[in-house]
Amino acid sequence: MSEVVELTASELIRKKTHHRKLTLRQIVQRGILITIGAVLMSVALEVFLVPNQIIDGGITGISIMLSYITGWKLGLFIFILNLPFFFIGYKQIGKTFALSTLYGITILSITTSFLHHVSAFTSDMTLAAIFGGMILGIGVGIVIRYGGSLDGTEILAILASKKLPFSVGEIVMFFNLFILGSAGFVFTWDRAMYSILAYFVAYKSMDVVIAGLDESKFVWIISDEFQDIGDAILHRLGRGVTYLTGEGAYSGDDKKVIFCVINRLEEAKLKDIVKDYDTSAFLAIGDIAEVRGGRFKKRDIH
Repeated sequence: MSEVVELTASELIRKKTHHRKLTLRQIVQRGILITIGAVLMSVALEVFLVPNQIIDGGITGISIMLSYITGWKLGLFIFILNLPFFFIGYKQIGKTFALSTLYGITILSITTSFLHHVSAFTSDMTLAAIFGGMILGIGVGIVIRYGGSLDGTEILAILASKKLPFSVGEIVMFFNLFILGSAGFVFTWDRAMYSILAYFVAYKSMDVVIAGLDESKFVWIISDEFQDIGDAILHRLGRGVTYLTGEGAYSGDDKKVIFCVINRLEEAKLKDIVKDYDTSAFLAIGDIAEVRGGRFKKRDIH
């Protein structure tokens, strides 16, 4: 019979978890790819969407409307409105994610300012919505895949889901529908409909770049360094970890199996944790349609 042991926060406090910094190569690779993703989003906004009064969802959508109303640069609003979420992300998700997010948002803000006076690539609304949404989705997907974010909406949704009886996905969808619908009052209703089209295309494009867009993912890890990996996941991600005892069908050896549930923003960091302790560890990550009950909620680490 399998032995199941779940780590608790009190056990963690008694343990000293080893932290390993990213290598220079990993930092450079992450920086380059986040830069590419942010630049792609900037191109989508300033060359396709904004000139045709088509908006994106989330904080970016609010920034586009405020820029249109006030005449101030879009990059300024993107940076200022996302700044509070940098501090929230730093506390709730981690230093690496927060710094990656701050860097991505900074590049996005600067690039949109440089591209602000570039002529629109097309004046055809349908083409602008489709290609703008596609480029935007690819850019955002690259940034998320490499451990950052370009919009604070999802961070806010993760926190709100702890207080409200709705999932992260439902909160994000409600928030974005409200923002996209507001485009009808600021611009025109046909622009609002094109904005919804662009948002849908962007969503599907991210789905191609990121292996699945569900907010929750299950993780199976088999490693001889299970104790260190489990401690690091609990301490650095704040996620509950369950140990299962398995048996290899070929070797007959007993193996410890780590099981946990994370959200997609944490996937890159979890992979780094596993790689830090055991480069040959077995790691399987899959999408979860729904999570209920149990003790898989993110823990607050003090």
